[in-house]
Amino acid sequence: MGRGKYLAIGFVVMCFNSLYQYSWNALEPLLKEGFNVSLVQIALGFTLFSIFSSGFQPIGGHFADKSGPRKIGFISAILSAIGFLGTYFSPNIYFFYLAWSLGSIGEGILYGIAANLAMKWFRDRMGFATGIVSMGFGLGSAIANPFIALAGNYRIVTLTIGLTEVILLPLLLYFSEYPQNLAGQAPKQVILSLKFWLIYISFVGAVTPLTVMSSELPVLGKNLPQEELIALISILPLLSGGLRPLFGFIADRLGIVKTTLLLNVIITIGASFLLLNQLPVSVVLIGFAGGSMITLYFNVAGEIFGTRFSTINSGILYTGKALGGALGSVIFAIIYQLGLIYSEIYTVVLGLIGVLPLLAVFMMSIRKTPQKNK
Repeated sequence: MGRGKYLAIGFVVMCFNSLYQYSWNALEPLLKEGFNVSLVQIALGFTLFSIFSSGFQPIGGHFADKSGPRKIGFISAILSAIGFLGTYFSPNIYFFYLAWSLGSIGEGILYGIAANLAMKWFRDRMGFATGIVSMGFGLGSAIANPFIALAGNYRIVTLTIGLTEVILLPLLLYFSEYPQNLAGQAPKQVILSLKFWLIYISFVGAVTPLTVMSSELPVLGKNLPQEELIALISILPLLSGGLRPLFGFIADRLGIVKTTLLLNVIITIGASFLLLNQLPVSVVLIGFAGGSMITLYFNVAGEIFGTRFSTINSGILYTGKALGGALGSVIFAIIYQLGLIYSEIYTVVLGLIGVLPLLAVFMMSIRKTPQKNK
């Protein structure tokens, strides 16, 4: 099987990772009813996931790059399973918060390891390989969500997922490893680089319109027929996850930075259609480009800064998703209360912030080295 086994490991891990994010809409009603709490109280669980998942990814990445992914991956797999098993055993919402936060730490570290198994082993086809692995981040939930919705209560769901994870994921991570003799810049060098912060700002800007569509679509589409709104909610994650290998394949041929820049332009155009009252077009364009854009930012960092420390470097970059998440949900909602047009302009501006700094990185990367004076 050769290095292909690492793609298989990363793909399966991503399938389980997706349950924390893309199965939340299916789990949330069951959790709300089971714990007998308000929607705001149960929604806090998703906020905790966002914070702990992104916040601990650089920490886990440090250990993975230093000593390999096996030990930290094994521990993270156990933590991820605890998120579901702890939910099953939780007597109240506060124990759920604790269990879900621990599980989110594991999920975040596993996300970084899974993506970097592809990046480090397939430097010759980095975009396509990472796209294959990250496709699992949508496919896992696509398979699980119908069963979750039919389950009727959260306990049978969380027990089944937790037991499966605690058996399967540690076993898979036991067989994970990174290749030797990789080259790349250490994090202390990377974070002092202008290119990194341009990439970081661009990532925050580009991810915000996707977050707006992921979290505020019912608000933006409140005047649409219910059937059309449900269709858009279903189309968004399908486009976001399913096209990642395709755009990874394109990036390997067109160039990773250039392809990511193209996707950011599409996202900005999609956001601009909000100003024309064309929400379905916005959803399709942002969904078309959004999921692949997130994956390719890991590749951008890996290509520019090397893959030796790519797990921690991409983990630092991924914290921008939490910032973009806040800008696309809480801040968007505040601006939306001031007026729909302001929130639409705000979304377009964030899209442009995704384009312009990355355009600067692209221009820097193609700038010819000046000839030395003779």
